[in-house]
Amino acid sequence: MNIAIRNPVVAKKSSIGEEGSLQVALDPDMKIETAKVFAVYGKGGIGKSTTSSNLSVAFSKLGKRVLQIGCDPKHDSTFTLTKRLAPTVIDALEAVQFHSEELRVEDFVVEGYNGVKCVEAGGPPAGTGCGGYVVGQTVKLLKEHHLLEDTDVVIFDVLGDVVCGGFASPLQHADRALIVTANDFDSIFAMNRIVAAIHAKSKNYDVRLGGVIANRSAKTDEIDRFNDAVGLKRLAHFPDLDVVRRSRLKKQTLFEMDSSPELDAVTAEYMRLAETLWAGAEPLEAKPMKDRDLFEFLGFD
Repeated sequence: MNIAIRNPVVAKKSSIGEEGSLQVALDPDMKIETAKVFAVYGKGGIGKSTTSSNLSVAFSKLGKRVLQIGCDPKHDSTFTLTKRLAPTVIDALEAVQFHSEELRVEDFVVEGYNGVKCVEAGGPPAGTGCGGYVVGQTVKLLKEHHLLEDTDVVIFDVLGDVVCGGFASPLQHADRALIVTANDFDSIFAMNRIVAAIHAKSKNYDVRLGGVIANRSAKTDEIDRFNDAVGLKRLAHFPDLDVVRRSRLKKQTLFEMDSSPELDAVTAEYMRLAETLWAGAEPLEAKPMKDRDLFEFLGFD
């Protein structure tokens, strides 16, 4: 069956940005108004889902009502929270031939550890469709069921690097974008590209950079040097620990693992990060480097 798909992001007006990309205004009916919204980006495999899930738990332990939205076709953002691969919004919509009024909340929302609500947007079949459409349909469905009205924090966990406007679409809903990175060339190169995407989106939307989360890194010297050069700030640091790897294998968040000094230090850092973000991370006006300049800037002994 061929199903016509319309883009839920309605252009009220459009303009060509400085980067040569078409920038459109978001339909105001799609705006998330009652929650603090964070979009988590970073190089593929850097640990965005681990970071997002444990940050969701930290917010929940502050007494906040949390919704985590996975924006990756492999729909594994929330599995440490739910202990399974949750059904996707796209699968649920396909099952009712895209008649969203026939869906129940339990068809696409799963309650995870400590009450965190979990949604997996899913994605179109490989090589077809657009990730932006999927994110838009997910937000639309959540609003139709009034789920965003009872939420304090929304976390978008977004696929890999920002390589197209579709997967940059969570930036249209977010207040702050957070970048997860490691202390290496590839991760910082991806971070620079993400800064460029957020810089472009901020011309039309309220999203601003909130800061950088150093992950899987013993040191942060190159991250900090880059941050100082472009106007970013490190919000948290999570070292490369075996307990984090084991938590994924056990399908558990770090807050569910057996206590140890190193684990307690990590969960305390997540709690501190959640408190910082809830208090209000200052907007950062970072400016990305040109690729060639970044290549010259980064170097290791």
